[in-house]
Amino acid sequence: MAMETAIYNRLPISSNHFLNSRQGDKFYLFKGQALSLTGGMVTALSATAPGKGGGVLDRPVKEKTPPGRESEFDIKKKKKITPPYRVILHNDDINRREYVVQVLMKVIPGMTLDTAVNIMQEAHHNGLSVVIICSQAEAEEHCRQLRRNGLLSSIEPASGGC
Repeated sequence: MAMETAIYNRLPISSNHFLNSRQGDKFYLFKGQALSLTGGMVTALSATAPGKGGGVLDRPVKEKTPPGRESEFDIKKKKKITPPYRVILHNDDINRREYVVQVLMKVIPGMTLDTAVNIMQEAHHNGLSVVIICSQAEAEEHCRQLRRNGLLSSIEPASGGC
């Protein structure tokens, strides 16, 4: 039974010999030891127990990245975050203040009474107030829900992070 392994490194075979490999190289191992690359470390997996005949390799366990250490893939993935947007509440002369507070608490997840009152007061006194900064898709949905409940709202790109 053959095993296919992807190894991209300079691996010592003996004291004077090294295996140089590149991405895309394939190796098939039939008996003896199989090599596995885990987190940048090469480990050997024995295909047989000592003193026994051929056997089946156990599936290698993928080690998780320790906290505080991120892989290159994780760092690149974080950089692809969508730009943040502001959801803006505009003052209106139609809705009562209590109703505006109730709608804010209903539509925005985690909105507390104190925060909702502050946002409503700021919109009342200044003409508008930032309700939340989030991704564009979330901002569009919050704006839609605020409008469905009769409030005047809009979104705009925000500078900085979410």
